[in-house]
Amino acid sequence: MKNVLQPPAHKPLIDEGKIDKTYKQMRWKVFLGAFIGYAAYYLVRKNLSLAAPGMIEEGLLDKAGLGIACSAISIAYAFSKFIMGSISDRSDARKFLVVGLILSSLLLIGVGLIPYSAASITQNVVIIFVLMLLVGWLSGMGWPPCGRIMAHWFSQNERSFKMSVWNTSHTVGSGSLGLLVIAGVAIFSLLGIEQTWRSAFIVPSVVALLIAGVCWWLIRDTPQSCGLPSIDTYRNDFSGKKSAKGEELKIPFKRLFVDYIFKNKILWLIAFGNAFVYLIRYGISDWAPVYLQEMDIMNEEQSSLAFSLHNYAGIPGTIICGWISAKFFKGRCAPANVIYMLLVLLGILLYWQALPAATWITNTFGSDPVSTYHAVVYVALCEIGFCIYGPVALIGVQALNLVPKNAAGTAAGFVGLSGYLVGDAVLAKIVMGAVAQSSGWNVTFWMFIVAGVLGTVLCATTWKKEKHNETVFIL
Repeated sequence: MKNVLQPPAHKPLIDEGKIDKTYKQMRWKVFLGAFIGYAAYYLVRKNLSLAAPGMIEEGLLDKAGLGIACSAISIAYAFSKFIMGSISDRSDARKFLVVGLILSSLLLIGVGLIPYSAASITQNVVIIFVLMLLVGWLSGMGWPPCGRIMAHWFSQNERSFKMSVWNTSHTVGSGSLGLLVIAGVAIFSLLGIEQTWRSAFIVPSVVALLIAGVCWWLIRDTPQSCGLPSIDTYRNDFSGKKSAKGEELKIPFKRLFVDYIFKNKILWLIAFGNAFVYLIRYGISDWAPVYLQEMDIMNEEQSSLAFSLHNYAGIPGTIICGWISAKFFKGRCAPANVIYMLLVLLGILLYWQALPAATWITNTFGSDPVSTYHAVVYVALCEIGFCIYGPVALIGVQALNLVPKNAAGTAAGFVGLSGYLVGDAVLAKIVMGAVAQSSGWNVTFWMFIVAGVLGTVLCATTWKKEKHNETVFIL
């Protein structure tokens, strides 16, 4: 496998007169490949949640078993993103992304074809849990090669904006998954297949396989493998971390992790900050339907709409956050992150105190109380969604900027490990569920407030460091 995934060798430089035109074409291609490739990974990650209602109705799963099965993805993905990140630093980004996507798609098709037994829910949970662990592990092959692509094809002073645009791919993928499942159910119904829930696994996976082929055509590992100069040379931008002995020098994993990850205090601060950002990201998003319905704020349809609006609001929010970083702060991420996290705090307060806010608006303007209440909730969730995904994207950019290019995947994986394992799996799912059950929703909002404050402070700690990000690494 190591030889199969190894990066292609550098090619001799092409004619100087062709470099600019070729570079521009290739940058568009690799960016598009990374965008649709990562979006496709979200076509083969959240399928169980959409198939679950049908499986529960048939007695193949119950809610408790579903929760256990879903947790497997977050846990496996947290570790995989870190470990796969270190492997991707020594691998061809094109092969790495495409292989992971193909394996994930084939596995999900298998999940959709298994003849589950209604006689043993426990057996079904065990089977699905193991398979979801594998899905989560393979999902970790999506982000690291994209991080490698961004580090090698886009220089630091433009990377924050480009990556903020790219980072919207997961929202595009998640939204497309829902549409593909609707189409899949219609197709299965026309074919006379009664268990239409299986389409949630099979149809999106088939589409992901097709996208894998497109990504193979679009993506190339590095400019040098295409006979082009490095991105730093091409754009005359040497502001990022770099190796004094060549970008492609292979570093032993132990040295890479100890010297450039474990001993990197700023990277640790970013990782801790990422955990709190992810607590808000998934704590708000995943629990919104439950909270809104349990508190009789909205019905099922309205809460689903609120969930969708919250996520889609992240698309313009992420792009604008990256634009602010590039336009006003010369690619520095900390200032934009701090601004956005402060706005997130305001959104959380509005979400928490939506009823008093709606009451004031109703008394002042004489509007309908129920409609006003719903409108305030929609606005609050959209505001949080608009703002939280900016820091999610730019913290990943910071991880790339603070290490040499040949440690980019490992750094991204390390920061992602903190976000998904601590922030998502532990805090946003396990801890929040227990707190909401035992102490009520008000305490969970206090968790969000504390997380917002700590996330803002930790993002601010890198403010000065980014101003002096000119250190040359001697490897």
